[in-house]
Amino acid sequence: MKWKTPKTFAALLLATTLLIGGCGNSGNNASSNTGSTGNTGNNAENSQNAAEDTSPITFTFFGADASPNWNNMQDEVGKVITEKTGVTIQAEYDVGSGGGEQKIALMTASGDVPDFIFAKGSLSKLVDAGLIMDMTDLIEEHAPNIKKILGDNMNRMRYSNEDPSIYQITTNMGVDQQSFDASGGFEIQQRVLKEFGYPEIRTVKDFEDILRKYKEKYPETDGQPTIPLTLNADDWKIMITVTNPAFLTTGAPDDGEYYVNPETYEAQLHYKRPEEKEYFRWLNHMYNEGLLDKETFVQKDDQYKAKIASGRVLGLISQEWEYQDGENALKAAGKDEYTYAHFPVTLNEDYVDHSFQSAGLDGSGIAITTACKDPVRLIKFLDWLASDEGQVLMNWGIEGKHYNVENGVRVVPQEIQDRKVNDANNFNKESGISLYPAMTVHYGDGVKDPSGNYYTTNFPEQIVAGYTEAEKETLAAYGATTWKDLFPQESDFEPKEWGALYNMPVPTDGDYQVIYQKTQDIIRKRIPEAVLAKPDQFDKVFDDFLAELDKAGAKEMEAEYTALVKKRVSLFTGKDVQ
Repeated sequence: MKWKTPKTFAALLLATTLLIGGCGNSGNNASSNTGSTGNTGNNAENSQNAAEDTSPITFTFFGADASPNWNNMQDEVGKVITEKTGVTIQAEYDVGSGGGEQKIALMTASGDVPDFIFAKGSLSKLVDAGLIMDMTDLIEEHAPNIKKILGDNMNRMRYSNEDPSIYQITTNMGVDQQSFDASGGFEIQQRVLKEFGYPEIRTVKDFEDILRKYKEKYPETDGQPTIPLTLNADDWKIMITVTNPAFLTTGAPDDGEYYVNPETYEAQLHYKRPEEKEYFRWLNHMYNEGLLDKETFVQKDDQYKAKIASGRVLGLISQEWEYQDGENALKAAGKDEYTYAHFPVTLNEDYVDHSFQSAGLDGSGIAITTACKDPVRLIKFLDWLASDEGQVLMNWGIEGKHYNVENGVRVVPQEIQDRKVNDANNFNKESGISLYPAMTVHYGDGVKDPSGNYYTTNFPEQIVAGYTEAEKETLAAYGATTWKDLFPQESDFEPKEWGALYNMPVPTDGDYQVIYQKTQDIIRKRIPEAVLAKPDQFDKVFDDFLAELDKAGAKEMEAEYTALVKKRVSLFTGKDVQ
């Protein structure tokens, strides 16, 4: 049986942070820029490993997500990394919104792969083609930092019950991650909330009412028509802003295209939940009321972001990473009041947002290909990045330039903090801060290094320092310190025993993939039709959509997926699940 991981995004993923290289070719010497990364505690073993070979070497890499701020390691952090390790990175990134699928399909067919890859949902294609190395022994013998950080999570790196190889290591999320802020949900501009005295935003009706009132009062924004709500349905991003909110607003966690019964582990396409039909009915209502952008299902990703950057979009339903380029443009233009607040909106008050239900460590990551000429050198490089010194450098930058140490505490100077907030894209490109953590296994937010400082800059005090004045004003009005304060917390839910299902390998041969693609094609066509239908036609369009899914073989696919979920629970927990 062959396996693959279905195309997904959640979590995603901070889409613009992947910056990895492959290996094997000699490269150019590093810049002479040195810089101190600060005293982060004893790390003798890592320093010795890094010092074994610092001769120049270039690692080639492909990343399945775009990385618009990648600067060929000519950023300040990149130059220090090269000086410390001898490594430079020759990187190529997916330039569209397709998650690298087309490029990786070509690699699979030709066997022409870089030596290092972030394959996102297409890893299993490369595994099936024999193009990915098992990293188990490399980690055991040459990566003490990676091994230490993963700890008890090592079992979650295993590919499957049948194949326990470690083909990738999770890098797009941190180990022992504590979420101190919310970056998803339903978004409303700060100016809109202020205009009406910061009302309660709890349900879709609350969300709808405030957008309607503001649009009626201010039909134009800077000479252009005000848009109450727009969504991004370009390619896979339809999931992020159109279809995923259907389960989040109706009390279910993010398990990709499926809903899993937590008692029986039975899986079904989440669209079949009756409550989700009512969410799509609400979107249909918003469209027919003129509150949902008429171009939602025809606009491209860049057009969507341009609308956000114009300031005339009052509301979004998304994740911050998905629309951040547009919001950063607003900040750079000094339009703080046009940025967005986050709310855990649900269909009605009977439901609770599950955004923060834990799935444990389970995400996409880095794989070494069989083309890599020096996998030992590469894993040692990744292990150096995973050291205390490497993590502080990647997250904080260079001591004396991007942060100072005052009485043993790392502090970001105000001028640097201002650039992080108001000129984020240019600052990231120049400094390299935030561009490298997805290279390797790393600790998540809320974990402290041996010096007693946090590894990352995402902790409450620093998060608050990063808010615009408009955001701070909104949060104060709601009696909150961070956006997460408005959401249900992790402690309100039991962790999911099956992890993040959008990372679970599924069959690449047999009927599963054929049926899955058929259902995806149906979803991408019928959901927009249902939203755009006349109100009196909605029920028929939606019911026909569900029937069409089953006719395409959805029930058989769901049964196969259920069996895989049960095996995964067994792999992750040790339970004997029948």
